[in-house]
Amino acid sequence: MAKKWLKCSFPIMLSLLILSACSGGAGNSSGTTDNQATPGGAAATEKKDAGPLSIEILTNFSNTIPKLDDGYYTELQKLTNTKLNITFVLDGNDYNSKLDLVLASGDIPEVLKADFTRPTLVNAINEGAFWDLTPLLGDFSKYPNLRDNMVPGSWNYVKYDGKIMGIPRSRAVIDNTIMFRKDWLDKLNISLPKTVDEYKEALKAVVKNNPAGGNGTIGYVIADATGSESLRAAFGVVTPTYDADGGLIYLYLNPQATQMVEWFRGLYAEGLIPKEFSTLTVTQQKDLFSSGRAFAFDASAYYSFVYTDNVKKTQPEGNVVSSQPLKGPGGDGALLNMGTRGGQYISKKVPQEKVLQILNFFEKTASKELTDLGYYGKEGLHYNNVNGEKVLTDLGKKEITVDTIAATTPAYSKWGKVSYAGASKADNDAKQKEMEIYEKVGKTDVFGYLYSPAWIDVWPTYEKELQSMRIKAVVGQITMEQYKQYVDKVNADPKVKKAYQEFAKDLKSRMQK
Repeated sequence: MAKKWLKCSFPIMLSLLILSACSGGAGNSSGTTDNQATPGGAAATEKKDAGPLSIEILTNFSNTIPKLDDGYYTELQKLTNTKLNITFVLDGNDYNSKLDLVLASGDIPEVLKADFTRPTLVNAINEGAFWDLTPLLGDFSKYPNLRDNMVPGSWNYVKYDGKIMGIPRSRAVIDNTIMFRKDWLDKLNISLPKTVDEYKEALKAVVKNNPAGGNGTIGYVIADATGSESLRAAFGVVTPTYDADGGLIYLYLNPQATQMVEWFRGLYAEGLIPKEFSTLTVTQQKDLFSSGRAFAFDASAYYSFVYTDNVKKTQPEGNVVSSQPLKGPGGDGALLNMGTRGGQYISKKVPQEKVLQILNFFEKTASKELTDLGYYGKEGLHYNNVNGEKVLTDLGKKEITVDTIAATTPAYSKWGKVSYAGASKADNDAKQKEMEIYEKVGKTDVFGYLYSPAWIDVWPTYEKELQSMRIKAVVGQITMEQYKQYVDKVNADPKVKKAYQEFAKDLKSRMQK
């Protein structure tokens, strides 16, 4: 039987998170905090003459896979006295598939990154595949950065049966938005969309007028019919929805999700999303937008700066902006992160002495010094200090991305996914002000942390099939009625219904604390 997930109070955690965010420093490329502990962290187990510590890590990446001898990783390894052997796998379904295979094989790397409730991860934890870090971390007196620089409450997400099984990774609360080519809208005398209906009309106009020329203009670049975080909020997909028995329905199986699939079906039928959307890799999606072929794309807010620079190389008038929350049938299209995204888990095959050394590595990466390194790079190499501002060099723009910190446990930053080191302070300040509305109206996805033993057992049966059925519905291979019948069949599965009861009970217990 799967172990019971430790319950924590979500409302209290979110309140603390917001208070913490408000008291932290405004960021950077993607920011760090001001209230950091000492950068050195725990050093009790390090031996000065032992040479670099070799660490094997599996993690996800959404940009061009980096080389470990580039400027950033060379400096990171130097400052942490490590030799990192990192396997990067493209984000999304590619990474989850790789993670599932690795966990099933039992050939687990020394450290791997995984989402807290990934069924294969929970099963591996139950089978004793990872270290219980509780006695090693103790009262955190040796790990002040990991204690003080993580989002309040985030350690609860890596606990199982009250035991700390991983190290949480901090992530900015305000993050995803839809990128628009504002210069194309201006040419067509169209205002920025404020609703999902206006968004669809803008897509039609842009595709029809073909401002990209050449092989034609692509409307909205997506990879799956689950849409962007913003659209999931706008359609109410993330709004807790209950079945007739009071069970909490999994978000991609609730009526709002079906409504969103139907909306995407309409986009596909009118040629507003790529015909091959379901086979596009993350890199291909980004390339289509950053090369000036597409009108809209989902990304962290700070990418509006990056993509504007990219499209200007071939289209000098290019101007990419991040959207305000789009109004939809489910409310405002703004989804907030939990303030943490997945954790780093240490394989049980690692000797205890080395586990302590790996914890020291993560203690260092949670410092202000090394978090800043991940967001700016090295002075003189990745950025120059110009009139008190850090200005990225060409190498910095290439090597320092949203993924640079993927193999670390960075300190929390409120504006970590909004501000950009390659932009001026004035532009970053304006971007922060623009994105403040997300914090005010944003929702959270409760399935990012809810736990159900029954769901861990049954979800692998349906995960890939549900994804396939969504795609078939969007491209017209099945009717919407057939899709709805499939969803009803899954929701009627006794194991699924039991999981929904457990989800509801878990959410209720968190709300009452």
